[in-house]
Amino acid sequence: MNILVVNWQDRENPNSGGAEIHLHEIFGRLAARGHRVTLLCGGWPGAPRRTVLDGIDVHRVGTRYTFQFHARGYWRRVLARRSDEVLVEDLNKIPLFTPRWTGAPPVVPLVHHLFGEIAFQEAPLPMAALVWLAERPLARVYRGCAFQAVSRSTADDLVRRGVAPDAITVIHQGIDAERFTPDRASRAAEPVVAYVGRLKKYKRIDLVLRAFAELPDHRARLEIAGAGDGRPALERLARSLDLGDRVQFLGFVSEAEKVALLRRSWTVVLASPKEGWGITNLEAAACGTPVVASNSPGIRESVRDGETGLLVPHGDVTALRDAIMRLLASPRMVEEMGAAGRRFAERFTWERATNETESHLTAAGPRGG
Repeated sequence: MNILVVNWQDRENPNSGGAEIHLHEIFGRLAARGHRVTLLCGGWPGAPRRTVLDGIDVHRVGTRYTFQFHARGYWRRVLARRSDEVLVEDLNKIPLFTPRWTGAPPVVPLVHHLFGEIAFQEAPLPMAALVWLAERPLARVYRGCAFQAVSRSTADDLVRRGVAPDAITVIHQGIDAERFTPDRASRAAEPVVAYVGRLKKYKRIDLVLRAFAELPDHRARLEIAGAGDGRPALERLARSLDLGDRVQFLGFVSEAEKVALLRRSWTVVLASPKEGWGITNLEAAACGTPVVASNSPGIRESVRDGETGLLVPHGDVTALRDAIMRLLASPRMVEEMGAAGRRFAERFTWERATNETESHLTAAGPRGG
């Protein structure tokens, strides 16, 4: 099959995140199976305009701020004359409305999560309003498309927006269970709480800092791994909470450093109001580390409350603090939930997700549909 993927970023982009991990894990495997995979995405200053990543032919146009203005024209000039059988639009920012691209092959919208009102927590008002408005006509513009959602929560969100339930297939993300593995000897002697992810306002890392500041056990330290424009505000908040060297901002970490952090932590904390799935939760579980998280859409599917971690009402700092305290006070609970998490995580492999995606795309393409 000839597959064109349209996404705002590739995995080499400095602003890449979980959506890009998903993209390359799935479509890199499809390329290895002999499918021709092309990625049209945005670039960044100094980025090569063409490259090959994981067997995927990557075309970069514009930047994260201008990609939507360049994508359609580049496709028309360079890519439209090819024989692509399916176009996968990765919907994780502003929709590009690819079904309206004249002559485009059948479109499969791949949806991680929709921002909705959350956009107003992250972006300036004009940009947030643009994102909110752009998501409004999804059901109409993508009518007749075979949607792929990464979680049941995302599928339910699409249905609430008017997408037919039978047009949506849920294919959960995977993890590399051979890279993310437990190592009990690596667990820190003193409690370590971790956050792993982008430092963005909508991730609500401020809640994690406030809950950590209320912990009575001052032996504990908080390690925050990730980059993003929210870091200066978070550092100011940490200083205002008088956390001193109990909090460490690690910045961007390599995959090996991430694995080491997940293994030495007693718990990983995620306080987002909404996620597509929460891939870091599964990576932590695969490393035998329980998760404390908001009981939010997407997240509640990647954390089994009371089994692989603890879920708390979103925005409740006291409940978040108490859940962290339960784990830090009980190394036995950490190990028991960690072991359950490993068993749970082993069910989600990239090979399974790739097999399901391959079948879905085959059915959605002209030969299947």
